[in-house]
Amino acid sequence: MPHDLPPKGATYYYFAKWRDDGTDKTIHDLLRWHLREKKGRLADPSLVVLDTQSVHVAAGVAATTTGWDVAKKVPGRKRGLAVDVLGLVIAVIAVIAVIAVVVLAASAHENTAGIALLDQAAVVTEGSVTKALVDQGFKNTVVAHGASLGIAVDIVERDPADKGFVPQPKRWVVEQTYGILMFHRRLIRDYEHRPASSESRVYRAMTDAMSRRLTSATPSWRWT
Repeated sequence: MPHDLPPKGATYYYFAKWRDDGTDKTIHDLLRWHLREKKGRLADPSLVVLDTQSVHVAAGVAATTTGWDVAKKVPGRKRGLAVDVLGLVIAVIAVIAVIAVVVLAASAHENTAGIALLDQAAVVTEGSVTKALVDQGFKNTVVAHGASLGIAVDIVERDPADKGFVPQPKRWVVEQTYGILMFHRRLIRDYEHRPASSESRVYRAMTDAMSRRLTSATPSWRWT
């Protein structure tokens, strides 16, 4: 550990306190509003992109908070994100594998994550979101739930003629955000015993990324 950090107990005390009282998310949201306005946009978006990411967990993480993602064949947890067109995080969920603050059963479908993300996005943006883009992993249940919230959910289908990785317009930004998160070594896998701590780590990583964008600092991911 760097020599200039406070004692471990004091550091964790504030991490847990800010996680539990929402200070970490408040700081994150203030920076998100500031960055969006700097880019000439309204503080809250009208369109969000939803996606999930399955990650392995570290040894020692309680088995009761992990599971098996049958589709991707990944044991661990699944993060769910709702991002705007700038790739900024609007909502996060940490889902027991089958980033909003919801923990779901290992057998839960992508729809469950999508519904939780839509609920959080509607609350966080105070109803400004009117459209959401999702991939084919999300089904009509999410579309119907979005309609009940006044959010039109579009399922973006992959062109069968495409070979390999082909970025999909607008929807690719959520993949970019996941890539940025992977530069933060604490998020390469899930080390947290509590899913709430996993969500807090995502907000803190995005706070770091947005601070760099606001100050035009050149990213130095090696030391994050």
